[in-house]
Amino acid sequence: MLTVILFRIFLLLAVGIIIFSLIKYALDPRRKLERAYHNGYFYLVDDPDNVRKNVLFTFRNALFEAEKFLGPADDSFEVTSIIVSSEDIDQLHGLNRRDFHFIEKELRLRYPKADIQWRSPISNLLKRLERQGK
Repeated sequence: MLTVILFRIFLLLAVGIIIFSLIKYALDPRRKLERAYHNGYFYLVDDPDNVRKNVLFTFRNALFEAEKFLGPADDSFEVTSIIVSSEDIDQLHGLNRRDFHFIEKELRLRYPKADIQWRSPISNLLKRLERQGK
């Protein structure tokens, strides 16, 4: 009798753990980022309360990572600098200046006091496009 009760408790615990794991998997922001990456739309993963945690986002099948830096702004400490980079340069194929301005706009919505800088080769492309007047 006692073993049957213990077995039922163990079975309920196992089912509970499985349900919890499935819910956690379904709500995982990295999984949503991966889906957005494959579908080619914009999605951003960020923890605004944790400055040490980098921002990951995807746009048009390109994956970007942005480092946040804290600094003094007005009467408090805020994120004052964001440096954006991309690991795979081949993913940037087809992106134009409007796309990068869209990304900057989305980052400024979340961090209005931040200066957004692009790492090479994106910064070189943007400088060249501005000189050409495109």
